[in-house]
Amino acid sequence: MTHPTIVNALTVDVEDYFQVQALANSVPRAAWEDMPRRVEANTERLLAAFARAGVHATFFTLGWVAERHPALIKRIVAGGHELASHGYGHERVDRLGPEAFRADVGRTRKLLEDAGGVAVSGYRAPTFSLNAGTPWAFAILAEQGYRYSSSVYPVKHDLYGMPDAPRFPYRPDAGALWEIPMTALRMWGRNWPCAGGGWFRVLPYPVFRLGLRRFNRTEAAAGVFYTHPWEYDPEQPRVRVRSPLSRFRHYVNLARTAGRLERLLRDFAWDRMDRAFASVLEQPRP
Repeated sequence: MTHPTIVNALTVDVEDYFQVQALANSVPRAAWEDMPRRVEANTERLLAAFARAGVHATFFTLGWVAERHPALIKRIVAGGHELASHGYGHERVDRLGPEAFRADVGRTRKLLEDAGGVAVSGYRAPTFSLNAGTPWAFAILAEQGYRYSSSVYPVKHDLYGMPDAPRFPYRPDAGALWEIPMTALRMWGRNWPCAGGGWFRVLPYPVFRLGLRRFNRTEAAAGVFYTHPWEYDPEQPRVRVRSPLSRFRHYVNLARTAGRLERLLRDFAWDRMDRAFASVLEQPRP
């Protein structure tokens, strides 16, 4: 095991294959109810993989999923994992506006707590859409009872990113809420994504492992890794996607992800967000 004294945060964004940003122009929300659901079985695969490895994770879960699969929420909690919010219907924060966002995160937190029977204190914005254009979102999250967010990705990307944001936990506007940003490796004068997702499937595994090892070693800090249940389902229904880039982002290397995850779970120390960053989150509120 690499760097056993540094425990990284293992996280899952619980959403179905047809709810992702890459397919947003191909699967309208009105069609979601008619799509074959695979999120429960795919999340069960991850729960089994984590149980075999003896690790726990934080599951940032859509309220839409919790409404339709309450038994899955109970199994997540029963497995010793942290239950957290991913918003209700995977709508970008920068397209909701303050009032709609307040209703979204409040509704989702109640849905998850009712289904799981535990307090929900963490939040992750869909598509990392909490950005420079949504400074109001942090205060709303705190107002709605959240203790931390893991929504800012300090990299440059066509769909998301705040490359000038801090790379380590901080309190936006000195407020009560902690932002725990996604892991970005600083090299050659810029920030490089090192937190999983599509990059975990695109890059050769040794390259990704090297990046996370370097982050742990040079920064002496915990990283944040994220994945999705649909990334372990190469047999998911194929959606006709017009954009070659979106098609590549969604379908590349799906058959290899499970094997890579098993290696990742062996090569690093992992735990849920609230424990990996306990020294941060337990600091007194201002």
